[in-house]
Amino acid sequence: MMEVYLDNSATTKCLPEVASLMTHIMCEDYGNPSSMHKKGVESEKYVRHAKEVIAKCMKVQEKEILFTSGGTESDNIALVGGAYANYRAGRHIITTRIEHPAVLQTCAYLEEQGFAVTYLPVDTDGVIRLADLEKAMTKNTILVSIMHTNNEVGAVQPIEQAGELIKRMNPNTLFHVDAVQGFGKFKIYPKRMHIDLLSVSAHKIHGPKGVGFLYINEKAKVRPIIFGGGQQRGMRSGTENVPGIAGMAKAVEEIFVDFEPKINYLYSIKERFVKGVSAIDGIRINGSAGRDGAPHVVSVSIQGIRSEVMLHALEDKGIYVSAGSACSSNKPSVSATLKAIGVEKQYLDSTLRFSFSLYTTETEIDYTVKCMSELIPMLRHYTRK
Repeated sequence: MMEVYLDNSATTKCLPEVASLMTHIMCEDYGNPSSMHKKGVESEKYVRHAKEVIAKCMKVQEKEILFTSGGTESDNIALVGGAYANYRAGRHIITTRIEHPAVLQTCAYLEEQGFAVTYLPVDTDGVIRLADLEKAMTKNTILVSIMHTNNEVGAVQPIEQAGELIKRMNPNTLFHVDAVQGFGKFKIYPKRMHIDLLSVSAHKIHGPKGVGFLYINEKAKVRPIIFGGGQQRGMRSGTENVPGIAGMAKAVEEIFVDFEPKINYLYSIKERFVKGVSAIDGIRINGSAGRDGAPHVVSVSIQGIRSEVMLHALEDKGIYVSAGSACSSNKPSVSATLKAIGVEKQYLDSTLRFSFSLYTTETEIDYTVKCMSELIPMLRHYTRK
């Protein structure tokens, strides 16, 4: 039986060169980067090199890169740190209805602390309307948080246009972008796109889990939310995760080599899958199935079959997919994103997410489509019984 991993939005397979580098650091260059002796200096070099690599790929300054434990922490620092640092200028925040829980739950916390949050609606593809953003902006808006690429349906937001609009209406409003699903799939240049804060996680780009970074524009006012030994200029105390940081930098280096052919390959895999499953009766593709969406995510609703049933039926065939965002819970629940894009009630509990990587092959896609075309009629038959 073939093993097919199609849950790359949840996490990706670590690149062999990333794992090799991390093993070397953990076993040989294991010093604390804050130590003044040779072992510490060796470790610090990895941290410095990682900043150089990441800053260069986004055309920003090395001092604007803050290492974190991943996307969730980066989002929390951006929102909580940004809100508290600027609350004297206003207490209004804008986000969207389809953000990751790391943003939505943080916004809910900030509402409890007295901040007002506006949640922008999206169209049937999951994309915001700039007119809604413009209408929501006020003189008290201190922070806007819009994800680059949605983790469930692959909707890509008009980030550059949104950034231009925000800064035109209020140059002091912070613009945060959760780019956890977009980084490595699109070229993102914060300065050009008017982004003040940008969240990234390594394990979505074939790097290690438990490490990420937050880009913070040097002019942005953000308070630290973790205190201690004063590492990273006091913005995020705690001994740096040197193996993780170095592994992330290696993954970043690799992902941008021959970038265009890689992304074109992902789109070709996506298009092959969409064409195949669309031929199956009772299938609905949620969001954009084309190149205006992400190259690696497809949301599929299957009429008459519950997500969990289909997920485990595919698992029995060696195919691994997701019933939603793996980051929100390991228990499937009704997706706020699917509701926001207007998916009918009958499909809300019948949706799976298929997400691809550069390791995904055409043979794996064809095998998955074949299994689905065989399983769906059979499962519907037993459901009706």
